[in-house]
Amino acid sequence: MFARTKRLTLRPGWPEETNAIMAAIVRESAATLQAGLPCPHLSERAAAFLAVPHGATDARFLILSHECGYPRIVGGIGLIAHAPDKAELACWLMPAARGRGIASEAANAVIDMARHALPLRRLEANPHAGNVAALRLLAKLGFRNKGCSAAVPHGGGSARVTLVLDFEADSDPVRMPIAA
Repeated sequence: MFARTKRLTLRPGWPEETNAIMAAIVRESAATLQAGLPCPHLSERAAAFLAVPHGATDARFLILSHECGYPRIVGGIGLIAHAPDKAELACWLMPAARGRGIASEAANAVIDMARHALPLRRLEANPHAGNVAALRLLAKLGFRNKGCSAAVPHGGGSARVTLVLDFEADSDPVRMPIAA
Protein backbone atom coordinates (compact mmCIF):
# COMPACT_ATOMS: atom_id res chain seq x y z
CA MET A 1 0.00 0.00 0.00
CA PHE A 2 0.98 3.58 -0.67
CA ALA A 3 -0.70 6.88 0.18
CA ARG A 4 -0.20 10.41 -1.08
CA THR A 5 -1.40 13.43 0.87
CA LYS A 6 -0.97 17.13 0.17
CA ARG A 7 2.61 17.22 1.50
CA LEU A 8 3.55 13.58 2.06
CA THR A 9 4.06 10.21 0.48
CA LEU A 10 3.64 7.15 2.70
CA ARG A 11 5.27 4.08 1.26
CA PRO A 12 6.95 0.91 2.45
CA GLY A 13 10.66 1.08 3.12
CA TRP A 14 13.09 -1.24 1.41
CA PRO A 15 16.19 -2.88 2.94
CA GLU A 16 18.44 -1.07 0.50
CA GLU A 17 17.33 2.23 2.10
CA THR A 18 19.12 1.46 5.37
CA ASN A 19 21.94 3.90 4.61
CA ALA A 20 19.53 6.71 3.63
CA ILE A 21 17.58 6.24 6.85
CA MET A 22 20.77 6.17 8.90
CA ALA A 23 22.03 9.36 7.22
CA ALA A 24 18.73 11.12 7.97
CA ILE A 25 18.79 9.95 11.57
CA VAL A 26 22.39 10.96 12.14
CA ARG A 27 21.74 14.33 10.49
CA GLU A 28 18.59 15.02 12.51
CA SER A 29 19.15 13.00 15.71
CA ALA A 30 15.73 11.32 15.51
CA ALA A 31 13.84 10.02 18.54
CA THR A 32 10.60 8.09 18.99
CA LEU A 33 7.20 9.72 19.34
CA GLN A 34 5.35 6.55 20.25
CA ALA A 35 5.97 2.99 21.27
CA GLY A 36 5.72 0.02 18.98
CA LEU A 37 7.44 1.35 15.87
CA PRO A 38 11.09 1.74 16.82
CA CYS A 39 13.16 4.58 15.53
CA PRO A 40 16.15 2.74 14.08
CA HIS A 41 19.07 4.38 15.91
CA LEU A 42 21.63 1.82 14.75
CA SER A 43 22.33 0.38 11.32
CA GLU A 44 21.34 -3.12 12.44
CA ARG A 45 18.05 -1.84 13.86
CA ALA A 46 17.33 0.11 10.67
CA ALA A 47 17.93 -2.98 8.55
CA ALA A 48 15.78 -5.10 10.89
CA PHE A 49 13.01 -2.46 10.83
CA LEU A 50 12.95 -2.49 7.01
CA ALA A 51 13.09 -6.30 6.79
CA VAL A 52 10.14 -7.06 9.10
CA PRO A 53 7.65 -9.24 7.22
CA HIS A 54 4.23 -7.70 6.78
CA GLY A 55 0.96 -9.46 7.54
CA ALA A 56 -2.37 -8.80 5.83
CA THR A 57 -3.27 -6.00 8.25
CA ASP A 58 0.24 -4.60 8.75
CA ALA A 59 0.71 -1.26 7.04
CA ARG A 60 4.17 0.14 7.76
CA PHE A 61 5.44 3.17 5.91
CA LEU A 62 8.25 5.62 5.65
CA ILE A 63 6.97 9.20 5.73
CA LEU A 64 8.48 11.26 2.91
CA SER A 65 7.95 15.01 2.88
CA HIS A 66 7.74 16.92 -0.43
CA GLU A 67 8.23 20.33 1.21
CA CYS A 68 11.88 20.70 0.10
CA GLY A 69 11.30 20.15 -3.60
CA TYR A 70 12.28 16.49 -3.49
CA PRO A 71 10.98 13.67 -1.29
CA ARG A 72 12.99 13.16 1.88
CA ILE A 73 12.48 10.74 4.73
CA VAL A 74 11.14 12.50 7.83
CA GLY A 75 9.81 9.53 9.81
CA GLY A 76 7.82 6.34 9.86
CA ILE A 77 4.26 5.36 10.70
CA GLY A 78 2.41 2.10 10.72
CA LEU A 79 -0.12 -0.36 11.95
CA ILE A 80 1.19 -3.38 13.81
CA ALA A 81 -1.40 -6.17 13.83
CA HIS A 82 -2.20 -7.69 17.23
CA ALA A 83 -5.27 -9.66 16.15
CA PRO A 84 -7.14 -10.14 12.85
CA ASP A 85 -9.32 -7.10 13.56
CA LYS A 86 -7.06 -4.98 15.81
CA ALA A 87 -3.77 -3.13 15.24
CA GLU A 88 -1.53 -0.66 17.03
CA LEU A 89 -0.83 2.73 15.44
CA ALA A 90 2.73 3.92 16.01
CA CYS A 91 4.89 6.71 14.62
CA TRP A 92 8.38 8.25 14.79
CA LEU A 93 9.47 11.58 13.38
CA MET A 94 12.71 13.44 12.91
CA PRO A 95 12.89 16.43 15.28
CA ALA A 96 12.79 18.93 12.37
CA ALA A 97 9.48 17.40 11.20
CA ARG A 98 7.71 17.89 14.52
CA GLY A 99 5.19 20.61 15.24
CA ARG A 100 4.22 21.08 11.58
CA GLY A 101 1.22 18.73 11.34
CA ILE A 102 3.14 15.96 9.58
CA ALA A 103 2.25 13.29 12.16
CA SER A 104 -1.41 14.35 11.99
CA GLU A 105 -1.47 14.26 8.18
CA ALA A 106 0.24 10.86 8.04
CA ALA A 107 -1.91 9.41 10.84
CA ASN A 108 -5.13 10.53 9.16
CA ALA A 109 -4.06 8.76 5.95
CA VAL A 110 -3.20 5.54 7.82
CA ILE A 111 -6.45 5.66 9.82
CA ASP A 112 -8.41 6.07 6.57
CA MET A 113 -6.62 2.99 5.18
CA ALA A 114 -7.40 1.03 8.33
CA ARG A 115 -11.03 2.12 8.29
CA HIS A 116 -11.73 1.60 4.59
CA ALA A 117 -9.18 -0.84 3.12
CA LEU A 118 -8.22 -3.22 5.92
CA PRO A 119 -10.36 -5.67 7.90
CA LEU A 120 -9.78 -3.74 11.15
CA ARG A 121 -12.39 -2.74 13.68
CA ARG A 122 -10.14 -1.18 16.29
CA LEU A 123 -6.86 0.71 16.57
CA GLU A 124 -4.79 1.17 19.71
CA ALA A 125 -1.88 3.44 20.54
CA ASN A 126 0.44 3.18 23.54
CA PRO A 127 2.54 6.34 23.92
CA HIS A 128 4.58 7.16 27.02
CA ALA A 129 2.41 8.88 29.65
CA GLY A 130 4.67 11.95 29.53
CA ASN A 131 4.50 12.36 25.76
CA VAL A 132 2.05 15.26 25.72
CA ALA A 133 2.39 15.85 21.95
CA ALA A 134 1.47 12.25 21.10
CA LEU A 135 -1.43 12.24 23.60
CA ARG A 136 -2.78 15.50 22.16
CA LEU A 137 -2.46 14.20 18.59
CA LEU A 138 -4.20 10.93 19.38
CA ALA A 139 -7.08 12.75 21.11
CA LYS A 140 -7.42 15.00 18.04
CA LEU A 141 -7.57 11.86 15.86
CA GLY A 142 -10.47 10.50 17.94
CA PHE A 143 -8.66 8.03 20.20
CA ARG A 144 -10.15 7.56 23.66
CA ASN A 145 -8.11 6.98 26.82
CA LYS A 146 -8.56 3.45 28.19
CA GLY A 147 -6.03 3.60 31.03
CA CYS A 148 -2.40 3.75 32.02
CA SER A 149 0.08 0.94 32.65
CA ALA A 150 2.54 1.15 35.51
CA ALA A 151 6.14 2.02 34.79
CA VAL A 152 8.50 -0.94 34.58
CA PRO A 153 10.84 -0.84 37.61
CA HIS A 154 14.64 -0.53 37.39
CA GLY A 155 14.86 1.57 34.24
CA GLY A 156 12.55 -0.58 32.13
CA GLY A 157 10.56 2.38 30.86
CA SER A 158 7.96 4.90 31.84
CA ALA A 159 4.24 4.34 32.19
CA ARG A 160 2.28 4.04 28.97
CA VAL A 161 -1.22 5.19 28.18
CA THR A 162 -3.54 2.93 26.18
CA LEU A 163 -5.76 4.81 23.76
CA VAL A 164 -8.36 3.21 21.49
CA LEU A 165 -10.14 4.15 18.29
CA ASP A 166 -13.10 1.82 17.74
CA PHE A 167 -14.35 2.13 14.15
CA GLU A 168 -17.76 0.66 14.93
CA ALA A 169 -18.42 2.89 17.95
CA ASP A 170 -16.62 5.97 16.60
CA SER A 171 -17.75 5.92 12.98
CA ASP A 172 -17.17 9.16 11.12
CA PRO A 173 -19.44 9.22 8.05
CA VAL A 174 -18.09 12.60 6.90
CA ARG A 175 -14.59 11.35 6.06
CA MET A 176 -14.05 10.09 2.56
CA PRO A 177 -12.06 6.91 1.94
CA ILE A 178 -8.71 7.22 0.20
CA ALA A 179 -7.14 4.94 -2.33
CA ALA A 180 -4.90 2.34 -0.71
